[in-house]
Amino acid sequence: MAGGILFVCTGNTCRSPMAEALARNWLSANAPESQVEVASAGLAAWPGSPASPQSVEVMAERGISLKEHRSQPLTPDMLDKYDLILTMTAEHKRILVNRFPQYARKVYTLAEYTGNGCGAKDVSDPFGQAVAVYRECAAELRTLVEKAVKKFLMVKNG
Repeated sequence: MAGGILFVCTGNTCRSPMAEALARNWLSANAPESQVEVASAGLAAWPGSPASPQSVEVMAERGISLKEHRSQPLTPDMLDKYDLILTMTAEHKRILVNRFPQYARKVYTLAEYTGNGCGAKDVSDPFGQAVAVYRECAAELRTLVEKAVKKFLMVKNG
């Protein structure tokens, strides 16, 4: 087992579910033998909320379904379980590390982990905006998530 990646945002209805779905899709197409577990959660998620309609639509355009996604709040058990925790923003990372300092060594922003922006570049929140904004977010996430998953596999496989 190659371990796992947890994507974290605010409500677990837009960015982190899209990142999770993109990672899962890339892994199944490019490294099905890796057995990397991928999940998502939110710092302020309302348990059981569906992915936003715009996220569902944008992922469907890429042949990926988010219809079954249900949001879940971040828990210490999740932080313990996953090898890598990737947040969408520096503020998410700050909150997470302040709340759970014992996990700081495995928490990065998505941009920081991939080398895009040294942690300063956040993935903008498309919540409540037009589908076009979600498309831009999904395109950015796709690039970052693919880099992150490739790096994760290289690190885990030595």
